[in-house]
Amino acid sequence: MIRDFESSDMDDVLDIWLKASIKAHPFVGSEFWESKIDDMRKTYIPASDTYIFDDNGIVKGFFSLRGDTLAAMFVSPDFQGKGIGRQLMDKAKSIRKKLELTVYRENRKSIQFYRKCGFATIRDRIDQHTGHMEVLMRYA
Repeated sequence: MIRDFESSDMDDVLDIWLKASIKAHPFVGSEFWESKIDDMRKTYIPASDTYIFDDNGIVKGFFSLRGDTLAAMFVSPDFQGKGIGRQLMDKAKSIRKKLELTVYRENRKSIQFYRKCGFATIRDRIDQHTGHMEVLMRYA
C-alpha cells in the first residue's frame, strides 16, 4: 500500500535512497551519495511531500514531491522489477496533473522507465553538484 510518510520511516527511506542511488549511478562515486545523507534527513525529505510503498510493515520504496517536481523516486534494490515503481508513479500522477523531474543521462534504465510512464525530454543540462549531464523531463 502507498501511504503518507511518517517520521518513523526516515531511516528506511534514507537506506533505500542511498542503496538505490549508488546502484543507479555508478558513474558518481558512492562517497558523494554518502555525503548527502544529512541533507536528505534534515532538508530535502522534510521539505517534500513524501509517500511510502509499505508492504506489511516493510518499506520497499518512496517518492517525494516538491510542488510539481518529482524530486525523488526510489525502490529498494532488493525489490526492483516487481512493479513498485509503476505503482509509485501512478500515485504521483494522481496527486499532480503535471510533473517534472531530472535524471542523469547515463541512467538509461530510469530514463526508459520515465518515458514508458509518459514523460518527454525537455532539455539537457549539467548538474552543478556532480558535473554530469542530466535530462529534464515533463509529464502533462
